[in-house]
Amino acid sequence: MSDFENATTPPPAPTGAAPQEERTMAMLAHLLGIITWFIGPLIIWLMNKDKNPNSFVSDQAKEALNFQITLGIVYLIGIILSVIVIGIFINMLAGLAGLIFAIIGGIKANGGEAYRYPFALRLIK
Repeated sequence: MSDFENATTPPPAPTGAAPQEERTMAMLAHLLGIITWFIGPLIIWLMNKDKNPNSFVSDQAKEALNFQITLGIVYLIGIILSVIVIGIFINMLAGLAGLIFAIIGGIKANGGEAYRYPFALRLIK
């Protein structure tokens, strides 16, 4: 395995069953990203990171936050490239992907399954 493949491997998901309250908060972390961009997942992560940094909520909020930051970077690139029209399509695809993946993440988190986005820069560890 090359260094590049190792660097992009997502961290392992927490094990064990999560209580319903944690699953609901994790679902909200994913779904709030649709409405509030990175603010919702950030607030949920900040509320839960000190209680138990390895909890299901903290893990999923961190994952949602990393994905929303990645989308923000993609949107910025799309805005810059909108001068040559391709940026408009990049932003439309990023918006659609953000909506779809956040809904999938919310459904999986509500079911107690840790969700990893297919593409996300893992900036918050």
